[in-house]
Amino acid sequence: MKKNEFKIDIDEMMSLGLHFGHKISKCHPKMKPYILGVRSNIHIIDLEKTKEKLEEALRFIQKIISEQKTILLIGTKIISKNLVKEIALECNLPYISERWLGGTFTNFETISKRIKYLKDLEKKEKEGFFEKYTKKEKQQFKKELERLRKKFEGIKNLEKLPDAIFICDMEKGATVIKEARKKEIKIVAIADTNVDLTLADYPIPASDDGISSVKYILEKIKEVILRVKKKSA
Repeated sequence: MKKNEFKIDIDEMMSLGLHFGHKISKCHPKMKPYILGVRSNIHIIDLEKTKEKLEEALRFIQKIISEQKTILLIGTKIISKNLVKEIALECNLPYISERWLGGTFTNFETISKRIKYLKDLEKKEKEGFFEKYTKKEKQQFKKELERLRKKFEGIKNLEKLPDAIFICDMEKGATVIKEARKKEIKIVAIADTNVDLTLADYPIPASDDGISSVKYILEKIKEVILRVKKKSA
C-alpha cells in the first residue's frame, strides 16, 4: 500500500471539525480509546486514530467496488441527506436519504414487491396509461408515485441485499445497524463519541453532527469509488 494513498491530512480534518465529539456526559465507554481529551466539556477525538480507521474503511470500500459488489449509502439526518444523495448519484450507488423503512433488510422480499409496483406505475406513466382516467384519478396516481419515489427512489435498482453499507450516524441508524448485522452485511460508519463503535465493522471516529466533517468523509469515499470505477472501465 502506498503511504497516505488516500491523501488524508490531519490538519485539514482538524480545520473541518472532525475532532469535535459530544458532551462528556454522553460518552460511550467503547469510544474512550479514541478520545484525546476534553475541551469546553466536549470530548476531542484523536485524529491520528481517525486517519488510521478512515484508511481501513477506504481500503475496504476500494476492495468491494473492485470486486463489483454493492455498497448502500445511508444518511437521513438533515445535515447528511443531500450529501448522501448527491454522492450516491455521482458514483451510481444505491442510497437512502429519507426515513429508514423497518424491514428493508430483514424483510427485503416485501420491499422488493413495493419497488416492483413503483416501477410498474412509472412504466404506465411513461406510456400514457393514466391519460384515460379522470383528472381526480390521475392526481391520485401522481400522489401515489410521489409517495413511493420518496420511499424507494434510492434503492429502486437494488435487486438483492447490499454487500455493505455506509452510514453517517450510528445513533440515528441503530435499527439499520441491527438489521445489517442480522443479515451479515458489512458496516462502515461514522462513529461519534456517543456510540458503541464496535457495532460497525469499519468505524470512523469523527463528528457526525458537523456538515463539513460528514462531507469530508463522503468526499473521500467518492474519490476512492470513482478511481476504482475509472480503472475498471
